[in-house]
Amino acid sequence: MDLRTTYMGLKLKSPIVVSACTLSEEVGNIVQMEDAGAGAVVLFSLFEEQLKKEEAKYEAIVSSTSNMFAEASDFFPSLDEYHKGSDQYLEIIRKAKEKVKIPIIASLNGITNEGWIHYAKQMEQAGADGLEVNIFFIPADVHLSTSAVEYRYLNIIDELKATVKIPVAVKLNPYFSAMGNMAKRMQEYKADALVLFNRFYQPDFDINKLTLLHNLQYSESNEIRLPLLWIALLYGRVPISLAATTGVQSSIEVIKYILAGADIAMTASALYKNGIGYLKTMNKELESWMMTKGFENIDAFKGTMSQQHISDPTGYERANYIKVLESQK
Repeated sequence: MDLRTTYMGLKLKSPIVVSACTLSEEVGNIVQMEDAGAGAVVLFSLFEEQLKKEEAKYEAIVSSTSNMFAEASDFFPSLDEYHKGSDQYLEIIRKAKEKVKIPIIASLNGITNEGWIHYAKQMEQAGADGLEVNIFFIPADVHLSTSAVEYRYLNIIDELKATVKIPVAVKLNPYFSAMGNMAKRMQEYKADALVLFNRFYQPDFDINKLTLLHNLQYSESNEIRLPLLWIALLYGRVPISLAATTGVQSSIEVIKYILAGADIAMTASALYKNGIGYLKTMNKELESWMMTKGFENIDAFKGTMSQQHISDPTGYERANYIKVLESQK
């Protein structure tokens, strides 16, 4: 079976991609990922706050924006815990490109377009094949309009595309009021791919100590439904690469996402749980399913369950919601 796919112009040997996570902090792990069959690797994220702290601006930014942007301080772990700085990040890109042939996609995580986007150029010069920008922005300011939130995303895309020639993917949250239109506008601003969806690491409370908890919970397979819906709706309507990045625990989720129209499916939690070698199992299971169904390549079934291709497209709309409720009687 031919597992090759194309993601934002990059040729991949498999649609299963390692999403941004700490496993990629070690080049040896990246080599293992390639050996196990990863189509590409998205490196761990370099945070805007880290870069600004390195430039001795971080404290001033936190003091002036802490009330407006809670995620810049209270919702992130201490930045001292992120022991890989910008110079080390660039070195990991260089060493990874020397060791592996699969695409290496750098990752930037930020909320503004000031003072950090120039690092994208350095990532490109270090050899990154693409860039994923995770705009982890919680619009906590009650005076901030929806148009201002949307403009923030579009402005960052515009700045990045003016800075680098490598393809740029945008990792989105699912909370835009008009997701379809926003996807179209991002494509018009020359984004090369959309990654659906970012999981906000929402805080919990310790009711005894009265403190915020920052405990990480891995995604579960039942979380695929929201990105599955939007990939199926966007496929064929917005000419842009689509990546799925939530709930990929096995080949089953990979298959479902591709049926909806995704070019690739990203996973990290499955590797934390089962080891990097689990990528090989996922690829083998994908091949086995394709053989059973008679699909010789990925394109043979990609998007066949999207809204524009299924026999009853109302299954993605309000009519199906009513049917689901009626079925519970």
